[in-house]
Amino acid sequence: MNMVDITMVRIYLAEGRSDLSEVEQWLQDEAHVRGYTVFRGIAGVGSDGKKHTASLLDLSSELPIVIEFFDKPERIEHILEDLQKIVKADRIVSWSAKSGS
Repeated sequence: MNMVDITMVRIYLAEGRSDLSEVEQWLQDEAHVRGYTVFRGIAGVGSDGKKHTASLLDLSSELPIVIEFFDKPERIEHILEDLQKIVKADRIVSWSAKSGS
């Protein structure tokens, strides 16, 4: 199997915020990423320092949401430049990885 260099990107958001749908729409329509995955956390501490958790009785609308995607490093470079116009840079992390082709 041939391994190729990729860059992984993770975007940290809070559920119930308008930027979630805006980011999803942008990734699909403007950035044309191959695909992305949205993860919903069951607990998290936000920038306000408060712990938000999910329970069966009281589902919080402030739970953490993570959007993850990957592509070739040169594509990600351009995507990140534009993405930072939608999402604060401190909510985006990226790292190098390898993928089988």
